Amino acid sequence: MKALLALEDGRVFAGLSCGAKGECYGEVVFNTSITGYQEIFTDPSYSGQIVVLTNPHIGNYGANPDDDESARPYIEGLVVREFSHVASNWRSREHAEQYLERNRVPVIADLDTRALVRHLRTKGVMRGVISSLETDTELLVAKARAIPSMAGRDLAQGVSTKQRYVWDSPPVSLDLVSSEKSAAELRFHVVAYDYGIKHNILRRLVAEGCRVTVVPALTSAEEVLNLKPDGVFLSNGPGDPAPLEAEANNIRRLFGKTSIFGICLGHQVLGLAFGGKTFKLKFGHRGGNHPVLNTLTNKVEITSHNHGFAVDPDSLPASEIEMTHWNLNDRTLEGFRHRSHPVFCVQYHPEASPGPHDSYYLFKDFVKMMEDRRGSKS
Repeated sequence: MKALLALEDGRVFAGLSCGAKGECYGEVVFNTSITGYQEIFTDPSYSGQIVVLTNPHIGNYGANPDDDESARPYIEGLVVREFSHVASNWRSREHAEQYLERNRVPVIADLDTRALVRHLRTKGVMRGVISSLETDTELLVAKARAIPSMAGRDLAQGVSTKQRYVWDSPPVSLDLVSSEKSAAELRFHVVAYDYGIKHNILRRLVAEGCRVTVVPALTSAEEVLNLKPDGVFLSNGPGDPAPLEAEANNIRRLFGKTSIFGICLGHQVLGLAFGGKTFKLKFGHRGGNHPVLNTLTNKVEITSHNHGFAVDPDSLPASEIEMTHWNLNDRTLEGFRHRSHPVFCVQYHPEASPGPHDSYYLFKDFVKMMEDRRGSKS
């Protein structure tokens, strides 16, 4: 069956329909990761987005429950060069196409993803529609233009958990890099704000000896402190950080009362809490190969990214904030810490799911921060 991808600027790409049949709508973005497609499908940070994968062959190792980062896929649709109808891996439980069809995610394949990505890099990411139902290109372009812009959209509350829950499961046994912790070794209690949290973040915290209580995005600072945490974690998530004023106000009331570690949207919320501003990137950072300079160690880390907004470093108070990480591709701010409070954050994804493991140390830094604070109170 034929399918079309129509962009808001009038560009239309033709291909073949895979996955679920129908239409989907969203901001069209691209990810340069070579592997880890199922983790990308199920990352809540992709809510409201159609994802183009630049690796030309997708689906070849199938899908399995261990690679899910959440309860379901959050991508609105998928664009690939070639979608494999064969799954060749001992961990596979179903074909990736069946997985997406079962979860009602439309896929368009057999189109020139290189041309599409070059277009998005030149013009910037934009709204688009995938359809296997409509052939009128003018109508599809009009539908694309009617999609709400990602700028100004608060999507975190929509993907956040509705109820508090406890997570104490370690990484799956195939993660040979980390040593799994038993329940008796969980020495620290971390409260994690769920703005769209990924399972592997929770697993990494457990691997470092943390029992995690996950709370909804708008949980008050007072409720969090009543849980007596050793530290607070601020998760990744979708949408524009600028509207998250209530979330930033909650975090501001935690300063000086507990250790805080944020990643991705959590990094941006911390920036807002310190009085900073955020801005939209032309085409964002999405992939597992972004070089980031850690100015504290003077080492370059290869890192996993998924974000379309960034914190303006000039908007942060230099007397309070130390910039610690910089993106070497475009010099955007990738991390900072407070000069006196136990608070730090990074824009990228140190849980590396998918992605390289260069930044696992940040979870150890968080544990060390909680340990030092506990020692100073005793």
